[in-house]
Amino acid sequence: MNRATKITVATFGSIMGLAGIEHGIGEILQGSTAPNGIMFPSWPDAAFFRVVSGEPAMSIIPNLLITGILAILFSLAYIYSAIFSVQRKSGGLGLILLAVAMLLFGGGIFPPILGMGIGVLRVKVNSPNNWWRTHLTSKFADILKTAWSYIFVACLIGWLALFPGINLLGTYLGVDNPTLTVAIIGFALSSLVLTALSGIARDIHPAAEV
Repeated sequence: MNRATKITVATFGSIMGLAGIEHGIGEILQGSTAPNGIMFPSWPDAAFFRVVSGEPAMSIIPNLLITGILAILFSLAYIYSAIFSVQRKSGGLGLILLAVAMLLFGGGIFPPILGMGIGVLRVKVNSPNNWWRTHLTSKFADILKTAWSYIFVACLIGWLALFPGINLLGTYLGVDNPTLTVAIIGFALSSLVLTALSGIARDIHPAAEV
């Protein structure tokens, strides 16, 4: 049921989980030390992450080694749940709770927050989408369902441009343009919302799938 939404959750849920793992690795490499505060950079001395302010994260545990290990474990669990728990009715709540754990234990700031949103979308995987059938106009739904695959690919490119694209530009080409960074972030976020909406429209009319 709801194949497009399922693909969206699995793909972008995995991206958020991988981002959490990346944060955890940076924290583990800093060793068994206490951060300067509840918020800290996961990669404070890495040139590759300088353009993104060292990848900010937070933790309620004052030990970076333990924080990093927990970040990786919760992020792996998030990825597994995003991909393999599609038939469970509690899968959406599970993703939201895992995203909260990622946030509290070093998995970054934006990946867990977006991971919560993906958890909300996960609820729609086994939903009949009755509300959307009523409120999504047929003409707009037709446009969205037809364009879903293109929007999905554009969104994926946008997230790859965000990471590792910005990091590669900053490290190897010396490009550190805040306007460009904000533009890429804006495109990645807006295209993710549009991917979710177009996926729901596609699921409402599965006969349109090719």
